[in-house]
Amino acid sequence: MNLIFQTALGLLIPFIGTAAGAACVFLLRGEMSENLKKSMLGFASGVMVAASVFSLLLPALEESAGMGKLSFLPASIGTAAGFAFLLLLDSLIPHLHMDASEPEGARRSSKLLNRSVMLCLAVTLHNIPEGMAPGVVFSGALQQGQGVSMASAYALAVGIAIQNFPEGAVISMPLAGEGRSKKRAFLLGLLSGAVEPIAAVITIFLTRQITTLLPYLLSFAAGAMLYVVVEELIPEASGSSHSNHGTIGFAAGFILMMILDVALG
Repeated sequence: MNLIFQTALGLLIPFIGTAAGAACVFLLRGEMSENLKKSMLGFASGVMVAASVFSLLLPALEESAGMGKLSFLPASIGTAAGFAFLLLLDSLIPHLHMDASEPEGARRSSKLLNRSVMLCLAVTLHNIPEGMAPGVVFSGALQQGQGVSMASAYALAVGIAIQNFPEGAVISMPLAGEGRSKKRAFLLGLLSGAVEPIAAVITIFLTRQITTLLPYLLSFAAGAMLYVVVEELIPEASGSSHSNHGTIGFAAGFILMMILDVALG
């Protein structure tokens, strides 16, 4: 098996992890209960906050450590840009701000579409820099003599695939619980992970140029994810009536993602 074929196969592994997670939607039977919806939204929030911190912001700070006391600057700029981008998107999409005179069904449909767009966009943005990581490592393995083996590149790809499993489920299952068809929810989860192999291939060809922008890209994705958590997920997980389901779901998602991110590096 030549190096190019091994690389192509390795770059698809993280995407397979996302697809497997999104496929969990087909295990749902019937309508989601209100408590399960809150638990899933809380779980999604926990996963996204942990991914923002451990997969994006901490690596962004490490990448810019050479700037000394100003090492916080790229991460701060990127995070602010991520928040601003989603805030701008929120204000521009016409269906987000409907008049109170609109029928309740139309307002609810608009709200669900808003959350679907935001959630998918945030996870997709997160997956772009996450896809760059295996691109850099496989690039080193392809060049040989760079101290990177194909085995270590595969180990990283498998680690990211395991991390991607809950991320795929985080998109598809809440969307299905909101009334979307399981097939559509699965496809949206699948598409969010499709950017990873694309980003990896681009990175292989532009490794040197992209590396300098990496702290900004990582923190931009973190800002976008945190915006969605604060603006969309946590309010919905809390719900109109008091419940601990969203809080417990958040804790479970955060702890699981923290373990995966730290243990799998």
